[in-house]
Amino acid sequence: MKITKITSHVLQCDMPEELGYSQQYYAKRTAHIVEVETDEGITGWGECFGPGNVAIANKTIVEKVIQPLVLGMDALDRDVIWHKVYNLLRDHGQKGMPLQSLSGVDIALWDIAGKAAGLPIHKLIGGAHRSKVKAYGYGMMLKRESAADHVARFVDEAAAIRDMGFAATKMKLGLGPKDDVKLAEAVRKGVGDDFDFMADANHAYNTSDAFYVGEALGDLGAYWFEEPIAPEDLDGYRELRARLKVNISGGEAEFNRWGWRSLLESRGLDIAQPEVCALGGITEYLRVLALCHAHFTPVVNHVWGSAVAVATNLQLLAAMPPMPGGLFPREPLLEFDTTENRFRDHLLAEPLDIQGQVASQDGYINIPTKPGIGVEPDRDFLATYALDL
Repeated sequence: MKITKITSHVLQCDMPEELGYSQQYYAKRTAHIVEVETDEGITGWGECFGPGNVAIANKTIVEKVIQPLVLGMDALDRDVIWHKVYNLLRDHGQKGMPLQSLSGVDIALWDIAGKAAGLPIHKLIGGAHRSKVKAYGYGMMLKRESAADHVARFVDEAAAIRDMGFAATKMKLGLGPKDDVKLAEAVRKGVGDDFDFMADANHAYNTSDAFYVGEALGDLGAYWFEEPIAPEDLDGYRELRARLKVNISGGEAEFNRWGWRSLLESRGLDIAQPEVCALGGITEYLRVLALCHAHFTPVVNHVWGSAVAVATNLQLLAAMPPMPGGLFPREPLLEFDTTENRFRDHLLAEPLDIQGQVASQDGYINIPTKPGIGVEPDRDFLATYALDL
């Protein structure tokens, strides 16, 4: 089954309102969908992590750099293709956009393999440890408003996400250490004492400020403190993990097995958060998952993007073994962005309806069982939101 064409569909739309996190505000939403075609008529779909102009740059890498390397190769030779592309691009970047671009292509090849076999991806990996998963809903984004207005809004948004049926919720940080502690207190007030909440700093702090916020999060009973400091600061992560009560999580900005080896060996994470659409696709994700479990580090996948990314992660969560196991293990969760996202909710010919499933199934989402990643994009939708390049 030969690869005949690879197409990048970069989608973009205006958002209903501007939202932000610790690094920036944004008013447009982007998705980068990869389509791989074969001479046997089977088409695979994948997704590349990266918004805005990053997606435009990745489109060039996918179509002008990766595509010429793999045209005519057997689409089922996923590992051969992965290593050929990685080895030939090694001199030009072992992390970042080359790996994001390879990720979308690799996911599409797994989709092709599943369709060729008539099996969902979780069956190709080794089977499903679970047929359904719960999700945590994140929201509480930053806006151009006062700290006091943030506090009042976070109380209400946290309670609303809890009442939607999600298993936990996650907030954004980024106003500064003292105001961020007030935001965390607002979220605890909103969800009550017996509901898990997490806090995501998107590497906003230096180590001393991270200790200040992390100590408060520990006292509030937060489940994890996500990306408190720059991902390069492995020593800082190790120091935070050793001294704080709250779990330290991270890894969405790490790539491939070699980057993850260094991160895990530094012993700075309580919870690993690999991003399959960035680190190298499913082929490399499975190696990273094995590394995490070899270090007895639980994994909660980072999920950001369209319905293709969500469906891919549902397959991976189904196939993820419990770690370390037991009668009542803490099950993996799907990360779900509760803000408006038409590329997630309306992209597919048959929508996943995550929020509807959460509300009607006691917080659970079914794992797709159709071949491949289990979903198909609506081509009319792709055409409607295609970015004119």
